[in-house]
Amino acid sequence: MVLTDDNFATIVTAIESGRRVYDNVRKFIVYIFAHLTPEVVPFAVFALSGGAVPLPLTVLQILAIDLGTETLPALALGRERAEPGVMNRPPRKSSQGVISRDMLIRSWGYLGVVSAVLAMSAFFYVLWRAGWQPGDPTGEGSALHDAYVTATTATFAGIVTCQIGTAFAARTDHASLREIGVWTNPLLLAGIAFELLFTGILIYFPPVQGLFGTAALPLDVILLIMTFPLLVWGTDEVRRKARRRRFATS
Repeated sequence: MVLTDDNFATIVTAIESGRRVYDNVRKFIVYIFAHLTPEVVPFAVFALSGGAVPLPLTVLQILAIDLGTETLPALALGRERAEPGVMNRPPRKSSQGVISRDMLIRSWGYLGVVSAVLAMSAFFYVLWRAGWQPGDPTGEGSALHDAYVTATTATFAGIVTCQIGTAFAARTDHASLREIGVWTNPLLLAGIAFELLFTGILIYFPPVQGLFGTAALPLDVILLIMTFPLLVWGTDEVRRKARRRRFATS
């Protein structure tokens, strides 16, 4: 702490600021870690099926996620305001690290798994609608190739929309989203707007479709993935309420 004036209230302000920074670092980590699961699961499904299920996500699409869509929202989480009641919490143990077991369970086990299930459901929905069965060829020149490209695009877009739900979920750890306000982080809203614009360009701009292996999504698929942010955030909100009830009881 650096005391900038002769006032003990500065100590309280410094502690509150330190807790906010510490919380925001953890929110950043939760957001980044949560996307590892939906990026790994498509490759795991492809490998475990022995190729019977075609690769649901291409390498370039993963790079577009890691370097394009998730960067700005992740940085914006570092500018979150302090959660209500931040000074009512007891001091954390000096031995406690930034990354905890609960954080990993939340990011990989809740947010990550839900995102992976939703993204893969979009992939299989597109393929099964086209009449695909496990083992059917989907390479270039096959009857299902166009459906396969649309399916990988649906996986990509599904992960991006899940990122939106993860971003809003990661904004809070103790309080609810209603307590901190949906619109109180304009940088996050700008980051989400950018990732949606970036995703739209990759999916609907013909010069980059061939590079990233994307195709325009039909309306029913768009309506499907539009529900993903609410489902991801809602799952985490249920987890948070159950956790608060458990702590209140104990």
